[in-house]
Amino acid sequence: MTRPGLPKLIATDLDGTLVRSDETVSAYTHGVLDRVRAAGIPVVGATGRGPRLTELTRNDIRAADFLVMAGGGRVVDQSDPTGPLVLRDERLPAEVLARLLADLEAAVGPLTVMVEASDEHDAPLWGDYHESWPYQDRFEARTRAECLSCDVIKAFARTADHHVDELLAVARRIVSPQVATLTQAGLGFIEICPPGVDKASGLTVVAQTLGVDPADVLVFGDMPNDLPMFEWAGWARVAVANAHPDVRAAADEVTLRNDDDGVAVYLDRLLSR
Repeated sequence: MTRPGLPKLIATDLDGTLVRSDETVSAYTHGVLDRVRAAGIPVVGATGRGPRLTELTRNDIRAADFLVMAGGGRVVDQSDPTGPLVLRDERLPAEVLARLLADLEAAVGPLTVMVEASDEHDAPLWGDYHESWPYQDRFEARTRAECLSCDVIKAFARTADHHVDELLAVARRIVSPQVATLTQAGLGFIEICPPGVDKASGLTVVAQTLGVDPADVLVFGDMPNDLPMFEWAGWARVAVANAHPDVRAAADEVTLRNDDDGVAVYLDRLLSR
């Protein structure tokens, strides 16, 4: 149940939650988030997007004091007057990813694999072409050997024969959480992150920096990669109406769809109490 008064920290997922289906954020939403900050509540953008998409992310959540990116692997303090300060930067070793992929392919057959290796602005993903990937302008076909030539921020994998939730369940039976964190964010691929990396661990870095207890944090989300922060946050866990069934089940409340500015509508009502 939500607590009376206001939370001390608010974190929201972006794609599918704050960002609408046309990849825009409304002026209304930006305005409400500005009111949240004016009320003295820090705002965090918590996203699966990697650091190569930092500028896009800053534009989508301009009020954010902190960014938790790459599903928790990169945490950036944007409130420092001297400039953005990286508080966390985790990578998955190439040799670990190679073994993991081999084990998965032995169980489920050939995988389509992409890796996020670079944090340079707008850097492409590398790997196997797949027509379903929605961001082909930021993709570059590379061999598996090239993809495994360096440590990565995260990797993406899919098969032709498994729904993403089914593949995720199989992968979690094969891959220990001590080896890698596995999730999915609604793109049809499972996501493979360094061990101990999820949105909850990323938000923990923010909360410790600010001296905020998780019990005082309000979070919004829509996909399974948001579940760790739903389990971690205690003030309230709010799903948008278009959320994955598992996220709706874990939520304290359900707000309107992302296309109907559900996060902003919830926060507007909260601030107007």
